[in-house]
Amino acid sequence: MAEPLDPYDAHLTTADMVILEMEAKDKTDATNQLAERLYAAGRISDLDGFLKNVNAREHQLATGLPGGIGLPHARSEFVSQTSIAVGIAKYGHALDFGAADGPATVILLIATPASSFSDHLEVLATLARSLSKESFRESLRRAYDAEVIAELINSSLVFFDH
Repeated sequence: MAEPLDPYDAHLTTADMVILEMEAKDKTDATNQLAERLYAAGRISDLDGFLKNVNAREHQLATGLPGGIGLPHARSEFVSQTSIAVGIAKYGHALDFGAADGPATVILLIATPASSFSDHLEVLATLARSLSKESFRESLRRAYDAEVIAELINSSLVFFDH
């Protein structure tokens, strides 16, 4: 059962769900590493099942955004609460998520419960608005601190209406 979150206390990510200096072979490897963080945090119940949902979504449409962002995402029966794992690629390890302007250096894996269609769209839209600002993207890239990155993501979603 999906847990409701207080929209004024959005803990969609924590420092434990942030990977600094991430080295991944490709977008699938990056997604796997981030999903493992969600699993370790108790946010997803079946790692393989969730990854199948994410991979199925990735095959529908590229999830790269302008400005060096990868935004893999899925609604899944294996997600207990809406969550975001964040990867900041190590210098020289950008990953192709299909964006027209090039590879991604910031990867955000969004996981929402299968029943939360409107929550899923709202998180995507809210994050996309924040990520469209170069200053926000640069703040994520330059933070070098998992706590700060988690706070930046959570504060960008603090008014997300669950």
